[in-house]
Amino acid sequence: MEEINIDDFMQIDLRIAKIINAEIVEKADKLIKLELDLGDLGKKMVFAGIKKAYSADKLKDKLVVCVNNLKPREMRFGTSEGMILAAGDDDIGIFIVSPDKGAIPGMRVR
Repeated sequence: MEEINIDDFMQIDLRIAKIINAEIVEKADKLIKLELDLGDLGKKMVFAGIKKAYSADKLKDKLVVCVNNLKPREMRFGTSEGMILAAGDDDIGIFIVSPDKGAIPGMRVR
């Protein structure tokens, strides 16, 4: 993978977000529709490919890390306005990146 410099990295606006609603996306194998609260920055709708690892009802009130300045993407099910960070894959599992207690929605990740 190509290396980037600190200026490139600083262009990515990572923020703490709280999942305020999560719904299974009908007719989608991997997607859960997430409504995120980013504090003073408002709310965003994000489609995340985490359905095999997480049930929608267990995600409410969970804190996650969101790519806040990702260009919105039109999908068959709606517009995804960002991305949450997760590690892994379908073979070993998917693991949402979560901040420690004390982090609040909208806080910048550095």
